[in-house]
Amino acid sequence: MIQAIVTDIEGTTSSLSFVKDVLFPYARQHLAGFVRAHLRQPAVAPLLKEVRQIVGQPNAPLEEVIQHCTAWIDQDKKITPLKALQGLIWEAGYRDKQFYGHVYPDAVAQLRAWRQRGIDLYVYSSGSIQAQKLLFAHTEYGDLTVLFKGYFDTTIGAKGDSASYQKIVQAIGMAAPQILFLSDSVAELDAARQAGLQTYWLIRAGEIPARAAHPCARDFSQITIML
Repeated sequence: MIQAIVTDIEGTTSSLSFVKDVLFPYARQHLAGFVRAHLRQPAVAPLLKEVRQIVGQPNAPLEEVIQHCTAWIDQDKKITPLKALQGLIWEAGYRDKQFYGHVYPDAVAQLRAWRQRGIDLYVYSSGSIQAQKLLFAHTEYGDLTVLFKGYFDTTIGAKGDSASYQKIVQAIGMAAPQILFLSDSVAELDAARQAGLQTYWLIRAGEIPARAAHPCARDFSQITIML
């Protein structure tokens, strides 16, 4: 019996192209100016310090910190302080209505239906929790953050590590088999299943394998669960 659903974002609730073609380029374009303008603010200064610690240069000049962050964006690195900085930059973009968070219509409809049926909804994405909330708060369907009970990001662990899902199970406070994880990534689904969660593989494009390792769906309307 499914009591909670944890969903990925990219390729699952939202298009990969939105993140790749809209959010990432916007963050890269505005990173240097944002960091220079806000480097002493409480939300930014600790992140810059963390970047310096990660690269092993505690006294690195600001411009080198910016170069490291820019390189990480180009390399699509899932580094926590970078994700947090991107979230702050995207917040400004959403606020200025430079873009809206993309969510598939089928995802919106099914998430609302599940919530109305009493299922607790959570998000687990490599993007920062702040970035997750921003995306769902600024959509063409209005503020969808009211649907979710909680959010998880890489601070709880890598998405390909089963230990991360064990921590999520503990945080939710339910038995693992009562939790369903949705993703477009087989590696993530494998890790979630290893931790005892139920899984569903979103394959929005391309061929669906005849003998898939996980239940498959083209979109959220095709996901069937036991309640």
